Amino acid sequence: MPKIAIVTDSGADMPADVQHREGIKVVPLVVRFGAEVYLDGQFSLDEFWRKAKAGPPYPETSQPSAGMFEEAFAPLVADGYDVLCLVITSQHSGTFNSAHAASQSFPGRVSVFDTLSLSLGQACQVIAAARAAAEGRSMQEIISMLEGIRSRTHMFIGLDTIEYLRRGGRASKVIPVLERVVRALNIKPLLIVVEGELKLLGAARSRQKSIERIREEITKRSPAEMLVMVHTRSGPDATSLAHTLAEQLGFPFESIMIGEAGPALSSHAGPGVVAAAIVQRP
Repeated sequence: MPKIAIVTDSGADMPADVQHREGIKVVPLVVRFGAEVYLDGQFSLDEFWRKAKAGPPYPETSQPSAGMFEEAFAPLVADGYDVLCLVITSQHSGTFNSAHAASQSFPGRVSVFDTLSLSLGQACQVIAAARAAAEGRSMQEIISMLEGIRSRTHMFIGLDTIEYLRRGGRASKVIPVLERVVRALNIKPLLIVVEGELKLLGAARSRQKSIERIREEITKRSPAEMLVMVHTRSGPDATSLAHTLAEQLGFPFESIMIGEAGPALSSHAGPGVVAAAIVQRP
């Protein structure tokens, strides 16, 4: 049985130490500031936010090209691996299409899996796949496992502003609703990821109430198999929420992955986001 290598895109916001430890190859998304084009990860988050707040031009993103995925797949296939590539939700990115197009150059050797998630919600699936591959499980076994994790993943995102989401154009279906709610009530919208698509879950009168609603939604879906916190420029709030959930759910704090969204997702989320995802225990 061929060995299986795991590839993902930078929309997973995979911490570098986790990438190296689990042997995961990451293909970067593309970030643009007008005519300036960068690969996700080419500059630090501090540099990204300096440029984003100084705009226009404001940041825009695009999926990796098929050629970028081919460059990632080719050496792995040449080394005797079959490749499983897990990508950011196809509902808000063309990354799946690029990866699938690239897979056609390696008939029978590359499988592409739509996580229908993003950021560390996506990372949960990527890490699980890498560990299953290391255990010697087959491609079909890993994909079946991932389908289960995907169906049990629930992600909630508290926005502090909708300006970046509006500019980015990746959530056009939900923006008209968000604009009406925010304009009328001056509140903080709360999003949920449903089958890979961002939808409005509700709204809160303050940032703290938004975080409290996330806590309530995560708690409803316990017990947890995996738990992650994501933020943009809001580390203390995300860490505080993680501590609270660890205590309430009886989940070890040290097992909660906490991370800041990278430039690609931050381009759409804006500053001040606090989000959480739970994979329910089967």
